[in-house]
Amino acid sequence: MTDTAMALACVLLAIATILFIFSIEPDATDSAPHRSRLDTLLERRDTIYDNLRDLRFEHRAGKFSEADYEQMKVALEAEAAAVLAQMDETTGGTPTPATRQAMSRKPQARTDAS
Repeated sequence: MTDTAMALACVLLAIATILFIFSIEPDATDSAPHRSRLDTLLERRDTIYDNLRDLRFEHRAGKFSEADYEQMKVALEAEAAAVLAQMDETTGGTPTPATRQAMSRKPQARTDAS
């Protein structure tokens, strides 16, 4: 009788363990890497800078006309400026080193365009 009770207790314990393990629903954030908004913005900024570098290379290689190159460059620079502004908002208005560098170049670009 005790062997039967022991076997029954083991079976019930195994069933309870299996039910417990499979009843837990994983949260989506459990498997996703934990990244902050600033991390995402930094990655976007780096991607835009890479695109600008590639665009410059392809223009020098003759793949784009001057007009197309300027149009794409202006669009990428505007996107970079928007990302840098979002980075400033995320950091509470404290400019990041990349933003300070971009701002230091901005007045020169305005005087050249005038």
